[in-house]
This record gives sequence, structure tokens and C-alpha cells, in this order.
Amino acid sequence: MPCCLDSSCEKFLFRGTINFLYLTENYSLTAVIMRKLFLFALLFTIVAVFPVSSQDVKPEPEGFRFTDELILPATPVKNQHRTGTCWAFSTLSFFESEMLRLKKPVVDLSEMFVVYHTYSEKADKYVRMQGNTNFAGGGACHDVAHVIRQYGIVPEEVYKGLQYGEEKHVHGEMDAMLKEQMDAVVKNPNRKISPVWRETVLSTLEAYLGKIPARFDYNGKSYSPQSFSREFVGLNMDDYVEITSFTHHPFYTSFVLEVPDNWSWDRVYNVPLSELEEIIDHSLRSGYTVAWAADISEKGFLTSNKGVAVVPVKKTEDMTNAEILRWEKLSDREKEEETYRIDKPGPELEITQELRQIEFDSQQTTDDHGMHIFGLAKDQTGKIYYKVKNSWGDYNKFGGYFYVSKAYVNYKTTSVMVHKDAIPVSIRVKLGI
Repeated sequence: MPCCLDSSCEKFLFRGTINFLYLTENYSLTAVIMRKLFLFALLFTIVAVFPVSSQDVKPEPEGFRFTDELILPATPVKNQHRTGTCWAFSTLSFFESEMLRLKKPVVDLSEMFVVYHTYSEKADKYVRMQGNTNFAGGGACHDVAHVIRQYGIVPEEVYKGLQYGEEKHVHGEMDAMLKEQMDAVVKNPNRKISPVWRETVLSTLEAYLGKIPARFDYNGKSYSPQSFSREFVGLNMDDYVEITSFTHHPFYTSFVLEVPDNWSWDRVYNVPLSELEEIIDHSLRSGYTVAWAADISEKGFLTSNKGVAVVPVKKTEDMTNAEILRWEKLSDREKEEETYRIDKPGPELEITQELRQIEFDSQQTTDDHGMHIFGLAKDQTGKIYYKVKNSWGDYNKFGGYFYVSKAYVNYKTTSVMVHKDAIPVSIRVKLGI
């Protein structure tokens, strides 16, 4: 509010103040107190007379502000560190939430137990395919389900997988060592593959990750990996399915998803994009979390402190003539930075089934990363986001969690894993599950 005092009023105020101070200078304690009170009132008046200009105060950037609407039980954020094992971290996080949904005890399951067995089976497939398949640290949700079904599972404290002197997982050397071993085998220099090559792979895995325990004690009871899975974890791996949405295969059928990390050639169910979104939303609102595999190479996936993933509409599409002139003067690097500067909620690209397919066919959508969706939230404009648990440790201002828009999920999802009961009945009927 502007001050109503003009310059003549200000002069009168200051002159009166000087006279008052002179008259009260040598008076009693009461007068001194009155003088101090008057000085306080004067200071307040001066502030009102000479307010700070709004131009001198720089407003704080608006940024993204989220309000959690639905949060389902989940275990704490973990750290895959320098490995390609996001699939193991995200899917075990999903299964840990499934245990919590069923009121089972909180447990930290061992990712490296899953990695050990997956690498072992992947090596066998690599030899049988004479090296014409993927052999690397990546994997998929169904790999975790397969290992638990086939070999059981153990707690993290029983099998940490850190035999090589590191406090956090670093797999560059191990991955390279295993690949060299496998390439030597498939070259078949003896013209006959020996029956002992698997021993070298297992020895390497044990050197880096440790020997798999046959039995272990946990909470005062002895288990094998299989009995721990049955008695403590208590999840039926046949209850979990993977869903995707692509048009190069018929809807309401299953097919082998053509991505490199699907080395085991597992099948996923195919539904229209609108039903993929419906499945995710229905799962969350029914109390089931979702294991999420997606491409994170997009400019809208902000790995910095922002903790958000969106699909922004390019700013060049909405520029005035004056802005276009400024745009044309920018360098290519400046144009890219300007195009993808995402500092607050804004319009997003409209995602269609056709656009999603184009991105997959052109390999702009690849199987980059596995994560865990466990909640819903809204930004300050009311737009709905999914809350996601990542496996990069406490890397952002949300403590390792982040918020992803529905547009991004519809655009860049390669597949999701859900409990069969989390799928709407009408869609389950169409899929025959």
C-alpha cells in the first residue's frame, strides 16, 4: 500500500521530532522512556514513508511444488551405485512392498543374490546362442521373479555381494571380466566346448559377489534360500505379470518384447495405451505398487536436484515474433538449453499411441532404467504425477524419490510389472488371465 504522506508532512514530522527530543533531553526517567517510544514510532513511520521498492526484491523461482495424494508402503531408498542392476533393485523394492501390503515383516532383500543367478543363466544362454545374444549387467523384472521362483532369495545382510573391497557396488571390472570369459568360450578354440567353462564363470562371480549360502540364520531361525522365500517372503511369483503397449503386435496377446535386456525372451501382455494408464492407476488406488521400466534419456527426465520427469512442449512452438528474433541469434547449445529449460510446471506434449510407437521403432525409446512407482501426487497447478522410488541413493531434494508426469509414463514406458489382481477385471478378461 502506498504511503499517504507528502513532502510537507515529512518535513513537519522531522521538525517536530527534533523539538521533542530537545525538550525531553534532561527530564525524568519517564521522559526518557517516552523519548524511546517516540523514536520507535518514528522508525516505523520512516519505513512506511520510504518503503523498499518491489523492484529491489528478487522473487524466488516458483519451481515444482508437490503434494502427495496417495503413498503406499515401501522400503527405504537404496543405491545401485556404479552398476547396471536397476532392474534388480526396482523389482525387489516392488516385492518388498508386496510383502508390506500383505502385512509381512519389513525386510531388505539381496539384489546381488539375484544378479549372481541371472549372470549364471545368462552365460549359459550366451554359449547356446554362440554369442548372438546380449550378455551384460542389464536385466528385467521377470529375471527377479524367475530367480526367486527357481532359487529362492536371501536377506541383504546375508548376501551383500561386496567381496571386492568396495563399500558400494561397482561392477565395471566384473562385467568386463565375465564378458571376456564368455567371448573366449564362444570362440570355441578347441572346436569343442569343454564341460568345465561354467566353473570359471561361477568362480568370477564368487570372487566379486561371494559364495551363495546353502543355509543361513535369520531372526533366530535357520533357512535355505528356497525355504526363506516360501516361509518368510511368501509371495507366489506366478501372480505377477508384465504389461506393455505397442502396435507392432496385436492387443490382448502376449509377445517377446524386443529389447536387449530381455535376454531370456520372456513374454509381456499388450494393451492399448489408455488401458496401460488405467492399469497403473487402478493398481495404485487398489493398494498395489508398480514396477516400472522406462527410457530415461529424455531431456525432461531431470536427474538434478529438481526430482521431476516431464515431457515439455518445445518453447519454440509458442514464441511471439519478438522471441523468434531473439531465438535465431542463439547458438545451437543455447537453443538446446533454452528449449529444455524446465523450472516450473508447464504444458506437455500430447502423447498418442502412434507417437509412442514411432519412438520405439526409431529406438528413441529404449529399456534404460527400472524404477518403482508407489504413489500419486499433484503439483501446484493440480496436475497428477506418479511418485517414484529410484535406486540412486539420496541424490536429490526429495531424498532419492522423484515425481513423473502421466505424459512421461505414457510416452517412455517399455513395460510394467503388476500383481494380476491389480488389473481391472474387464482388462483381465480380455487378456485371459
